[in-house]
Amino acid sequence: MNLHTYFKQIVVLLSVVLLISCDKDFNEIGTDIVGGDNDHYQFTKYTEATVKSYNQKLDAIASNNLPINPLGIFDNPAFGTTTASFVTQLELGTANPIFNNVDPEEYDLLPTVIDSVILEVPYFNRLKSTDSEGKKTYRLDSIYGVSESKFKLSIYQSNFFLRDLDPSQSLVGQQLFYTDNQDIENNKIPVLLNNMPTSNPLNSDGRQNSQFFFDKREHRTTTLDSDDEVVAVRSVPSMRLHLDKTVFSNKILNAPSGQLANNAVFKNYFRGLYFKTESLGNPGNMAMMNFKGGKVTIYYNEDRKTTNSDGVITYTRVDKTLVLNMTGNTVSLQSNSNENTNYQAATSSAAEASKLYLKGGQGSIAVIDIFGTTDLYKYNAALDGSGNQIKDAEGNVLYIKSITPNSVSDELDDLRYANVNSDGSSIYYSKAKTWLINEANLTFYIDKTAMSNVKSVEPNRLLLYDLNNKRVLLDYALDGTTNGTYPKLNKYVHGGNLLNEDGTFVKQIKGETTDEVANKGHKYKIRLTNHIRNLIKNDSTNVRLGLAVTETINNAAFSKLKTANSNTNSAPTMSVLSPVGTILYGSSIDVPEGQRLKLEIYYTKPD
Repeated sequence: MNLHTYFKQIVVLLSVVLLISCDKDFNEIGTDIVGGDNDHYQFTKYTEATVKSYNQKLDAIASNNLPINPLGIFDNPAFGTTTASFVTQLELGTANPIFNNVDPEEYDLLPTVIDSVILEVPYFNRLKSTDSEGKKTYRLDSIYGVSESKFKLSIYQSNFFLRDLDPSQSLVGQQLFYTDNQDIENNKIPVLLNNMPTSNPLNSDGRQNSQFFFDKREHRTTTLDSDDEVVAVRSVPSMRLHLDKTVFSNKILNAPSGQLANNAVFKNYFRGLYFKTESLGNPGNMAMMNFKGGKVTIYYNEDRKTTNSDGVITYTRVDKTLVLNMTGNTVSLQSNSNENTNYQAATSSAAEASKLYLKGGQGSIAVIDIFGTTDLYKYNAALDGSGNQIKDAEGNVLYIKSITPNSVSDELDDLRYANVNSDGSSIYYSKAKTWLINEANLTFYIDKTAMSNVKSVEPNRLLLYDLNNKRVLLDYALDGTTNGTYPKLNKYVHGGNLLNEDGTFVKQIKGETTDEVANKGHKYKIRLTNHIRNLIKNDSTNVRLGLAVTETINNAAFSKLKTANSNTNSAPTMSVLSPVGTILYGSSIDVPEGQRLKLEIYYTKPD
């Protein structure tokens, strides 16, 4: 069999495997695509490539208009405590509403009156069961920490304007707001909106404010149907809070003329809501929240004036609603405290790392260099005495080593130019004889001792990216694999998923009563075949690589750091969302051989 035919068969086989993998069980689709960990079709394996890894702490990072936002307090023994608050603008569901509360001629006895103001933000949830009476039982998703652990939640009216455009960029670029924005706290209106007293049965346990927790129970209320019969209404678990009626009466019902005309005006008049979280000394609890799906509903009643054909005026008291949507600009506010001393020491050191600390939010990333930095020589086209290029029998240009730096590591130069004779006796090298790269992987092993806490959730996904240019690798871009059941597992060939020792996906299961996490991970494996192939075959620039926690692989945007560091001025946006972290073995010589970070390249030598 010739080499061309051989690789055609490999391509066909790979295509079949990919098609089959799309329908495999959750725990099977993570297995290796090109052979297995102990197979790889007998390709030659190269593990001598230099790999160096470093920790990098991140300062405050841009966090405006994230697709989802953390809220609450999360304690991680390996890292410390993360506190996440939130601010959002509100937008009128109905522009320029008119209320019968000014002119007494428009109403009979009473002007417009607010019955209640309800804030509601749904939780990510999964229906578990429904009993014979229709009662539903739910499990909350995207909850971190100790279930139903309480913290103080205070909601204030914000007086800090979240403008759309940056005046320092001539109002062309987006205005950035960062996780450490203290102006929001300093400019809040200090009137608690979720101020229901504990004397009210709805807040007897303080769940509306001072003892808030993420409640997984469905909401059950009553309403009147078309026949004025009382009927039960059931809704999914959500943050459901009563807000101060007086504030909204003054701010909305009695708004100065023109302030409710449209949302552009309204967002400057009513500048938003500030959700402030504070610890009660309890173990933390944090939820990922889709605030864009939230709303504030003002329930009010007013007289409706009608005049019949005889000129007789009647007044009818009617119930109405005005919805304020949480669809304006938002900012996630995050702070870290009680940081683990090992974490602090590792992320403040510029030395090659034995442990890599990856943490989402205002956290940390890893920096990875491959192929070393030694640059003593380069390869030039070999010339004969007449200045003509020397070629082999097949017409390929031959090269000769020159003791001259070329801003390319010698290690990578050597991979780009193969010695003509396998015994190394020839002085000539050939780019045409370069290895055919079949597969290349970086495998990161978890420090299972450091991550042994049974209640510590591990990141389900890591993202490897081009740190220099703030973009994904070619392998990410070319990977079209999907998983309809678990979309966060898309691009599973490129990888970065939490894996068992055998290479299958880990499905972490958190106990509902114990909060213990079953099915701890062993490693993360990221395939960068095309990236390595481009470096060797196409002389691509060898960039530094970044490694970060990501909430989802499906979004590859980047967010700006408030203060750039020596390695980067940005981080993946999806890392800002995630409160979790992991500790991986790095590349330093003191890491045991079987756990040390290595670049594994599988290749075939051309004939």
